[in-house]
Amino acid sequence: MSTLDAARAWLRQDPDPDTRDELAALIDAAASGDQTAAAGLDDRFGTRLAFGTAGLRGRLGAGSNRMNRVLVAPGAAGLAAYLLERSGGRTPSVVIGYDGRRGSETFARDSAELFAGAGLRAVLLPRMLPTPVLAFAVRHLDVSAGVMVTASHNPPDDNGYKVYLGGTDAGAQIVPPADAEIAAHILRVADAGDIGALPRSDAFETAPESVVDAYIDATAIVAPAPDEANGMTWVYTALHGVGYDTLRRILQTAGYPLPMVVTAQISPDGRFPTVAFPNPEEPGAMDLAFETARSVDAEFVLANDPDADRLAVALPDPSAPGGWRSLTGNDVGLLLGWRAARAARGGSLACSLVSSPGLEAIAERYGLGFAATLTGFKWIARTPDLVYGFEEALGYLVNPGTVRDKDGISAAVAVLGLAAEARGQGRTLADLVRQFRDEFGHFASGQVSLRVDDVSVIAGVMAALRAEPPAAVGDLAVAQIDDLLDGVDGFPRGDVLRLRLADGSRVIVRPSGTEPKLKAYLDVRGASAADAEARLAGLEDAVRVLLVAAQA
Repeated sequence: MSTLDAARAWLRQDPDPDTRDELAALIDAAASGDQTAAAGLDDRFGTRLAFGTAGLRGRLGAGSNRMNRVLVAPGAAGLAAYLLERSGGRTPSVVIGYDGRRGSETFARDSAELFAGAGLRAVLLPRMLPTPVLAFAVRHLDVSAGVMVTASHNPPDDNGYKVYLGGTDAGAQIVPPADAEIAAHILRVADAGDIGALPRSDAFETAPESVVDAYIDATAIVAPAPDEANGMTWVYTALHGVGYDTLRRILQTAGYPLPMVVTAQISPDGRFPTVAFPNPEEPGAMDLAFETARSVDAEFVLANDPDADRLAVALPDPSAPGGWRSLTGNDVGLLLGWRAARAARGGSLACSLVSSPGLEAIAERYGLGFAATLTGFKWIARTPDLVYGFEEALGYLVNPGTVRDKDGISAAVAVLGLAAEARGQGRTLADLVRQFRDEFGHFASGQVSLRVDDVSVIAGVMAALRAEPPAAVGDLAVAQIDDLLDGVDGFPRGDVLRLRLADGSRVIVRPSGTEPKLKAYLDVRGASAADAEARLAGLEDAVRVLLVAAQA
């Protein structure tokens, strides 16, 4: 089938007037010989968004290589077929949540109708809510699966479709082989043709508010406010996402003072008008929060990403531009890991293999188990006897008995507890960071990213590094290279290279699972903070040179 024929077939079954108009205009222009329109059709129909452990994620628009109603329908129907196949004759059940991105509610309602039409019990959360509420609801409602419509911290024009399963690891995201099995069902539905032939029903349920109430109650007890929290001045931004309504209710339940909010970013807005990229790690994303913090002389800033599964923390720092500095995900992850270890009575700490080795030092100090996992909470959350887990990309799991995924809201409550505790001792969060480094060592972590338009570039760089493994990174000799495709240290096979350098530093290179990026994660340990930062800066420069050379 030609691209034009594929586009026309797609158009005939598209129920969305916006994507129909978009596609019809492209088809007319391409049929008239417009090469730009023809290239646009090739981009939209040259491939199909692949379903993997992260579900579906991509740019909104018409075509098989975009997120839209025609693509989501086989996703829902395929997941339904997978659950029915495994049901043993029982009726499977699915809970569906959605955030405030464009298209999220429509995709969620379409899914609920398709699940119900397939004979499943479908439960739609009552309104747009954070991803952690959906992950909680999978366990709380004891359902077979959960779907969250979100693209988390991706660019404004993206959306996505995350899948959780019930059962043994209820509320954790899927891992192989479930992803491939679901994907096979999705393709069979897609290959069968018109989505209009798929059975639908409006006999789905709307979850009661008691589900949200139960999440709020469970999260408020992560760190009930001590008296020292009274008068605490802090700033919060939701980055145009769905975090604040739920967080506000938890703060009131736990007894914390409400923050000064970034008004322009506090309400859900799928256009994300004040940021180019709604990720608190991206340059400029926290600028309005810092402006607000300066105006009220805040003690610290907390930020959730748009679906509130991540948390950023920033502190006043006279030496930083604008007087504010964001902590890294490793900084926050280690503080929260230290908090968890002090309270633990056994169990294990876990982090992704690209996160700071400092968590292992904490586990050793407190006699706890430790696990390094592949990247993603789908692996971290499956750690036996887990009491705490984190990954450097601002993801933290402080209450694994409640949620089996990263949760930026419960993490915010835990940070508030640390801040209040420090305040009662006449100290600050910055003092806790310094104390940690004095006790456990000066760990410094960084990241070098290569963002591409053509994802084949990423595969080419990884292939080049394997074909000609580097003997050195800058002036540092490579002492050992581990290729996780070969199976290393019990990890599932993955497209990851780990380089251990002669001075004890570490470089890990892998493709991003959610964005068109190649990421290199750098970890060093120094005799002092200044020494660690100097080592890190030198290593970052050397890794950039290495990745550029591998593209040649």
